[in-house]
Amino acid sequence: MKPIDVFKALSNESRIQILQWLKEPNLHFTPHEGIDMTETGVCVSQITDKLNMTQSTASQYLSILQRAGLITTKRIGKFTYYQRDEEAILNMAEYMKQEM
Repeated sequence: MKPIDVFKALSNESRIQILQWLKEPNLHFTPHEGIDMTETGVCVSQITDKLNMTQSTASQYLSILQRAGLITTKRIGKFTYYQRDEEAILNMAEYMKQEM
C-alpha cells in the first residue's frame, strides 16, 4: 500500500462514502441473495444503486479503492462482493500518526 495511492483514492467524496457504507454494511444495504454482508461483502449492484450512478462509474471507484489496498473482493458465481480491508486501514492510520 502506497500512501499516495490511498490519498488519491480518498480524494473523491463518493469513494469516501463507499468506505463509510462498507464499515457497517447491514445499516446501509439490503442483503443480496441471502449473502451475509459482514462475512462476504456488498455486491457492486448494491453500491451502484446507493450511489445512484452507472455501474461502470461505481466499478471504476471500487477498482481505485482496491488498487489503493483499502478494500478486498470476493467472487461468488457471477457476482463480485466488496469489503473494507480493516487491517490496511489501520496500517494507514498508524502511518499517518507516525509520519505526519
